[in-house]
Amino acid sequence: MLFLIGSIIFTSYLTLSFKVLERYRINNLQAIVFNYFTCVAVGILVDGKSPIKADSLHEPWISWSVVLGCLFVFMFNVVAFTTQKMGVAVASVTNKLSLVIPFIFSIYLYNESAGFLKIAGIVVAMLAVIFTCWPEKDHVLAGSHKKVNSFLLIGLPLVMFVGSGLMDTMIKYIESSFLDEANKNAFLITTFLIAGSVGLFILLSLMLIGKIKFDYRAVIAGVAIGIPNYVSIWCLVRVLRDYAGNSSTIMPINNMGIVLFSTVLAFFLFKERLTKLNWAGIILSMIAIAVIAYG
Repeated sequence: MLFLIGSIIFTSYLTLSFKVLERYRINNLQAIVFNYFTCVAVGILVDGKSPIKADSLHEPWISWSVVLGCLFVFMFNVVAFTTQKMGVAVASVTNKLSLVIPFIFSIYLYNESAGFLKIAGIVVAMLAVIFTCWPEKDHVLAGSHKKVNSFLLIGLPLVMFVGSGLMDTMIKYIESSFLDEANKNAFLITTFLIAGSVGLFILLSLMLIGKIKFDYRAVIAGVAIGIPNYVSIWCLVRVLRDYAGNSSTIMPINNMGIVLFSTVLAFFLFKERLTKLNWAGIILSMIAIAVIAYG
């Protein structure tokens, strides 16, 4: 239970942190890159030594680590942009309702049960995503005076929905197929190192062509994001291991907590305003996740 609570709190913190980056006008990519190298440092401190060895390239999970590391960089930037331009509630609900994807894979790959209520929950979840992300008429992105095509406002959360679902599915598959207590930290550190390296290459390329200037504040932000980021993934892997064979239930409970916790905090801390349809979507998301969890 402790690791489940940790996953909820630290994952919610990550989403909310992007609003802070926006407020202080700190570049997302720079903060995200330094965040991943902070994750590597935290992982080494936790392990007491670097678990990455010369023969790590021959580990059966290394190819998955490369794919997941690249996805981490891409999706973290998508989450940051969505949070800043559409709000914490929209980003959180869309991100966490992606549980639909690992739920389907859990049934298919691990033969977990799927009763009527769980299937009904999936349908409600899809409606919740649409309602929560439905833009106001003539919606304008934050920081811009231009009206934005509704396709972008729907498409952006859709990318996050699919991408986050695939990442959760991959983490579950890797955890159940390749990881144990001996190599779990090596996998996490390797994945974060790959994510940081890919992000650093992109960042340096943009700096060379003058698109981005170095901001020392991004280093501080990266550390502030990186420590809870590592802990959130570590807790998630631990929760999946503790509740092995029941991920189609535990993941919805985890995600329901994240959606509720982050939405409430965003309301009080950032005074986020949502339409009635958006609120209906959030309520539906709570119902959907609860139905899937207890169905």
